Amino acid sequence: MKNTNLTRAAASLLACGMVFGLTACSSSASSSEATAESAASSEAASESTVPDDATAESAADDYSYLADFSFSDAYDENGYLKGITALDYVTLPDTESFTLSDDATTVSDSDIDNYISNNILSNYKTTNEITNRAAENGDTVNIDFAGSIDGVAFDGGTGSDYDLTLGSGTFIDGFEDQIVGHMPGETFDVNVTFPDDYQATNLAGKDAVFATTLNYINEDVTPDLTDDWVSSNLAESMGMNNVAELKTFVSNSLLFNQEANELYGQLYDAAEVNTDTLPEDVQQYFTNTVLYQPYLYAQMRGVSLEAMLSQAGYSSVDEYLENSESSKQNMIKQILIMQALAEKNNIVCDTDILNAEFSRYFGSTDMTSYVNAYGENYVKTNILHDIVMQNQIDNVA
Repeated sequence: MKNTNLTRAAASLLACGMVFGLTACSSSASSSEATAESAASSEAASESTVPDDATAESAADDYSYLADFSFSDAYDENGYLKGITALDYVTLPDTESFTLSDDATTVSDSDIDNYISNNILSNYKTTNEITNRAAENGDTVNIDFAGSIDGVAFDGGTGSDYDLTLGSGTFIDGFEDQIVGHMPGETFDVNVTFPDDYQATNLAGKDAVFATTLNYINEDVTPDLTDDWVSSNLAESMGMNNVAELKTFVSNSLLFNQEANELYGQLYDAAEVNTDTLPEDVQQYFTNTVLYQPYLYAQMRGVSLEAMLSQAGYSSVDEYLENSESSKQNMIKQILIMQALAEKNNIVCDTDILNAEFSRYFGSTDMTSYVNAYGENYVKTNILHDIVMQNQIDNVA
């Protein structure tokens, strides 16, 4: 299935083909045993279970080269694919007939308010520990638990200081429902039956008892949007000193995203792109990008990439790559189209442009941490694409 929405390469490639439910990586389980969730959680979480015999040696495989992978590997100092002239692979359409709809060029007050609430204020929320009421469905509770079968504890059945959202379906059926109604400070038994097809065969179909302590209920507190709050929190990072300035920035950002996505859809449909003759090293780069996140998860778990993918339901790495191929090709096509437009219009993103334009498109995101994570040239590529699309927007009749 094609994707005609313009997406930043960082988000799109990291998500490419991923279907894991790796709850064991969550910071909320910081003091739990490494495999605590595997006993109490749902099938999705059980996919992250580490075999008891997992060792550092078992993690070594044919994909160890990914340890040296960098997202910037394929890009030059201007944000272009190294050694690639995109216009050799792309036939660009005549964009003079492209138009923007009223929906794309309109941003409502509610759109702005919802974005600020969900994407800005939510990042500054604090958490209160509630201890004076019973737990309700939808609450995030902090619990300790210890599982046993016929009075005997089993491996992976113990966790402490674990944050669990009731009603999320994270743990096996019946576990979360039995926490509802209990008060913080209570210790009680949760009785469950593991599914017959549970991945851990020694637990499948067995009745288990989890001695559970409800420590407290987490209650999120979102700050009120005021001029003082904006000035205190966003003046340094985003150069904004009041609510009106923030809303103007968000309005412009939403408008850009809407217009860019609509125009990109037209570009995607009309452009002719040939990826078959791309150099092998470029093709391999995008394959490595698809493999990188599951490889990191495998390393965290001390297992091979093949074992990690097997736990997620793939018979082989090749099957995983086949499942990811459509998303990968969509991203390659996007990058080639964007670079072809950049070449046609003599647009680059060098270091000076990166420094000048980063906050315009990434808002309060810290550039240093972003560059450290992805490499400077890769960040330039994302900025380059945004500048290219702004140029397209500016030239729509």
